[in-house]
Amino acid sequence: MTAFTGVILAGGQGNRMGGQDKGLLVLQGQPLYQHVLRKLRPQVNIVLISANRNIDRYQASGCQVVTDSMPDYPGPLAGMLSGLRHSKTEWVAFSACDTPWLPHDFVDRLWQQRGTAPAVWVKSSQRDHPALALVNCSLADELEAWLLRGERRLMQFLREHGGHPVEFLDPESSFRNINTPDDLANEETLP
Repeated sequence: MTAFTGVILAGGQGNRMGGQDKGLLVLQGQPLYQHVLRKLRPQVNIVLISANRNIDRYQASGCQVVTDSMPDYPGPLAGMLSGLRHSKTEWVAFSACDTPWLPHDFVDRLWQQRGTAPAVWVKSSQRDHPALALVNCSLADELEAWLLRGERRLMQFLREHGGHPVEFLDPESSFRNINTPDDLANEETLP
């Protein structure tokens, strides 16, 4: 059996949420990241949370919290780099903290469809979801160099380094992410 580390990406600035820490926004009585943790934890051996503020609140989950090694919130790739550097397993499954309806087997399906690629990500019927990815730790040095060059495009990095999308035929709602206060309000009314 291959062991996996799961990383919840919760280190952003929350610009579209008025600067609020998106992972801690409450949906149906729980912080957003807790919904993701509940879905991700059974799929991996250990879960890390990538966060840059409210560290103590994330640590209350019992998960190790890792912070960006690069200043100024350089985006999800910086959280991925921290996750890869802190992982004790060869493979790391990533999920954004704002995707509460993840499929219960998305890590296994990425693993089964990766072929020999060092990275794969979810592609739903409508679009790619590169923050829902499975990445080999061997890409850490190349990712660090990419970030140091000022690059921030996640999917371009994954593609240029041998990755490919994995098609998921799940309902599009499985990959819905919550980016704005309106998105959050709309999710509260859904079952």
